[in-house]
Amino acid sequence: MDAVFTGIVEELGEVVALEELPDAARLTVRGPRVTAGAAAGDSIAVNGVCLTVTGASDGTFSADVMGETLSRSGLGALGAGSAVNLERPLRLDGRLGGHIVQGHVDGTGTILERRPGEHWDVLRIAVPPPLARYVVPKGSIAVDGVSLTVSALGDGPGGGPGWIEVSLIPETLARTTLGRKQPGETVNLEVDMIAKYVERLLGGEGQS
Repeated sequence: MDAVFTGIVEELGEVVALEELPDAARLTVRGPRVTAGAAAGDSIAVNGVCLTVTGASDGTFSADVMGETLSRSGLGALGAGSAVNLERPLRLDGRLGGHIVQGHVDGTGTILERRPGEHWDVLRIAVPPPLARYVVPKGSIAVDGVSLTVSALGDGPGGGPGWIEVSLIPETLARTTLGRKQPGETVNLEVDMIAKYVERLLGGEGQS
């Protein structure tokens, strides 16, 4: 069975290195909490992307990132010192605190606006047209691996949702990369898998 996640970030890690390989890259990340007990073959989500550990020692782990993953996500833009959201897979006896996240990023979005509030911040994020049909108000979405609720959405070209808004509580601001992301920056997006299954059952095209 494939690993699944909840979108509840366990640790804010730091990229040690991103080594470019032919049609791939090798990512090394420092994350003592998620690395404790980790071994080759285990899964760890990095900014919402499920990666397979190739080696772990001294609080760091390495993983190979394939070209397809680099093109679909923002991992290729990381560098030494970049902060990343880390989460280990959901245990069968664990609590589902967020929503079911597969770690298969559907695409990337761009932060359009950040509005600080007294108790939370609001992010407005541009959503690619192929993903917009899966987004509904009060529905779930994973942004850089963080499980969030869509608080608002707006029309784009053709009348479909062109952007979404999500509200970030103080805990999210303090414990994830979303606390420091600014307009113009890219985020990984994974839409709710249930919407894709429903579309498939109803005979829609679906996402690859």
